[in-house]
Amino acid sequence: MERDAIKLQIFNKKSQEVEFIELKNLNDLNRAISDGWTKNIVNISELQMDLRLSKIADTISQAPQPPKFVLVSGPSSSGKTTFSKRLSLHLLARGMQPYPISLDDYFVDRDKTPRDETGDYDYESLYALDVELFNKHLNMLLNGEEVELPRYDFTTGTSRKSGCRLRMTDGMVLILEGIHALNPELTRQVSDDATFKLYVSVLAPIMLNDEHAMSRTDSRLIRRIIRDNKYRGASAKSTIARWPSVRRGEDKWIFPCQQYADVEFNTAQFYELAVLKDCAIPLLKKIKADEPEYETAQRLIAVLRQFRSLADPSVIPTVSLLREFLGGSGFKY
Repeated sequence: MERDAIKLQIFNKKSQEVEFIELKNLNDLNRAISDGWTKNIVNISELQMDLRLSKIADTISQAPQPPKFVLVSGPSSSGKTTFSKRLSLHLLARGMQPYPISLDDYFVDRDKTPRDETGDYDYESLYALDVELFNKHLNMLLNGEEVELPRYDFTTGTSRKSGCRLRMTDGMVLILEGIHALNPELTRQVSDDATFKLYVSVLAPIMLNDEHAMSRTDSRLIRRIIRDNKYRGASAKSTIARWPSVRRGEDKWIFPCQQYADVEFNTAQFYELAVLKDCAIPLLKKIKADEPEYETAQRLIAVLRQFRSLADPSVIPTVSLLREFLGGSGFKY
């Protein structure tokens, strides 16, 4: 899961020759953006991700006994949902019938949700999901039976019937996406032979200099601040306040299950902080100096200000994983 360098082919007007430049760190990125190479950076970075997705799709589709279930796990804001949708496109192109299912729809009713040590709802707990119902549905599907998928209403905190009925057909593969997808307890009644396991994470998207990389945790937090504000109406202050609880849940429930992955996938984009900064900084500036979250906000602002802004965010494709956070995605969520 090493971060690939970005290589650009440019035309040097002075020498009238084609040259190649390699972007390895923040200074290289800022210089390339200043020189007007934004579109090339975005296109190459997105293509690199597509090439890695293509290899995974080949592994799945060309298996002697293709899996019935592809399990996609990873920590908060790693881009699991869009990753699953882009992988589905690659599988479709190979003649398979992918069907994405979010594990979030298997949440138990809010009054049955476990509590953490502070007494708050522990949504990171495996047992915030209806494990028994999930296993029951997987086995019914494997046996050729029809199931009605649940739909979780986050506003009321209740599980409802979706009216969506599903039966497995030849060539169908279910893409099961959620933070607990790799937990053996979640699929304890399903044979490993029927599954393919993927762990999606965010490695450092870029080296800030020759010695220091951007924090992968900060990268996810910045993604989440933007997403929570855009889609859940949450302030940067509330997202930062909840972040320690999220991290504790990841340490307990998610990271230990990384070992079960057949493949690990890094969703960090080389250019992402150059576009996320313009969304994140105004939200972070709203946190007041006397609030506990102020120090974290100022630290993130200081990091983001080192990046030159991406001049034209419209060059980011509608299928880009970053659209999950920025909006404007071509996928339905």
